[in-house]
Amino acid sequence: MEDRKPFLSAVVPLYNEEGNAKELHRRIKEAFDGIGKPYEIVFVDDGSTDGTVVDCEGLSPLRLIRFRRNFGQTAAFDAGIKAATGDIIVTLDGDLQNDPADVPLLLAKIEEGYDVVSGWRHKRNDPLMKRIFSRTANFLRGLLVKDGIHDSGCSLKAFRRECFDGVDLFGEMHRFIPAMLLLDGFRVTEVKVSHHPRVHGVTKYNWKRSIKGFVDMLSLWFWRKYSYRAIHLFGGAGLLSIALGSLVLLWMFVDKAFFGASLSERIWPLVGTLLVLVGVQLFVFGILVDIAVKTYYRQRGRMNYSVREVVES
Repeated sequence: MEDRKPFLSAVVPLYNEEGNAKELHRRIKEAFDGIGKPYEIVFVDDGSTDGTVVDCEGLSPLRLIRFRRNFGQTAAFDAGIKAATGDIIVTLDGDLQNDPADVPLLLAKIEEGYDVVSGWRHKRNDPLMKRIFSRTANFLRGLLVKDGIHDSGCSLKAFRRECFDGVDLFGEMHRFIPAMLLLDGFRVTEVKVSHHPRVHGVTKYNWKRSIKGFVDMLSLWFWRKYSYRAIHLFGGAGLLSIALGSLVLLWMFVDKAFFGASLSERIWPLVGTLLVLVGVQLFVFGILVDIAVKTYYRQRGRMNYSVREVVES
């Protein structure tokens, strides 16, 4: 590899991947040498407690970023992406289940004009329970996020460098990067890739990560639907609650004033009052969220749109 600015950057998070890191580096190097363009390899050690870091010693080319402790896969991806300098960023898992030999398939889609290409593990080599969790998550993501991706959990992805300008990753959001970028108007697609069974180490996936991922999915659903108009969601729900509460109280007033009904043992006056109070709170909350969202965009020096290019003639 010539000492030039990288065209490709491989970003790989590692957490207790002893026995995988060195072989993965060899496979990435072999695949990227075959592409014939300058590249770099960025490994992010996410606080491993085994011999992962030792396995990385002496590997070249390699930039190794070491966390002080385990911060999670999303944090590792964020650190690696921010450290990468290539025009195209390729992300992979560190468990040898993604195949670097499939990277040219992703690059071919990039050359067609796409900004994001996600791998689709159409033939999974995972335990049954993990596949069930994954398919359930994909089904829910299709309902809430609607990014058109069959397998957002696949870490083998390719991105243009500009996709991550001003992007910070938190929680378990690495699974939803294509959906996040789709919101900003980037062109997203997917290709079928191979998937190998894990040989060394154990999977880090469990039910706790599923719950965290679902919460992040709800957050992304809100961001997709209402980030630019939060007042429409909370304000609309507040007005509906106020209207329902007012109708209940009006009904109680008519029943008392014209029919002499006793209200002392009826729950409906309390229900009506509660609905009105909840409605007022929702409406005020909507205003506060609306202010917070506008402040967020102003502080980041951006607006709720993304300009692809400006053409002058």
